[in-house]
Amino acid sequence: MGILSGNPKDEPMHYGEVFSVWEASMIAKGMVSCYQAFLNHAGDQDLKKILEALIEQAKLEIKECDTLLTDNGIAPAPVLPERPPAKLEDIPAGARFTDPEIAAKIAAENALGLTACSSVMAQSIREDIGALFGKYHLTKAALGLRILQMLKEKGWLIPPPLQVKRPVEE
Repeated sequence: MGILSGNPKDEPMHYGEVFSVWEASMIAKGMVSCYQAFLNHAGDQDLKKILEALIEQAKLEIKECDTLLTDNGIAPAPVLPERPPAKLEDIPAGARFTDPEIAAKIAAENALGLTACSSVMAQSIREDIGALFGKYHLTKAALGLRILQMLKEKGWLIPPPLQVKRPVEE
């Protein structure tokens, strides 16, 4: 098989893999910054725990993606500065994100992350990259379930129109 045989880590990355890994790292860096700000705004303890789990996952993704890029001679996107903690009471009411707003945002972003991971898995010809994003996909699916359960328990879920009455078949 030539250049694409043997250890996948010794195979070159194709341009799609390079961009996808670089983009995943950059997005994760933005998530860390944004979710640290959301932690300052959040009041609900369950929401804070999920935000902390999302931040830790994003930091893991940054580390693994940046290592993969660096090992292949590609410069990763710069890391954003850590956000300092702030007291919820110090954030004016009109400038503050509410817990339901934060929960809806992280639910939507997690769903987009699942789709992005699936896309990287589908385009990868290096097994290690496909497996790496498969691992991220599984973690995001588990986090998505936690977020959904929290949304339902707190009454924050805004469902699309529900079909309560089904048409009668004739």
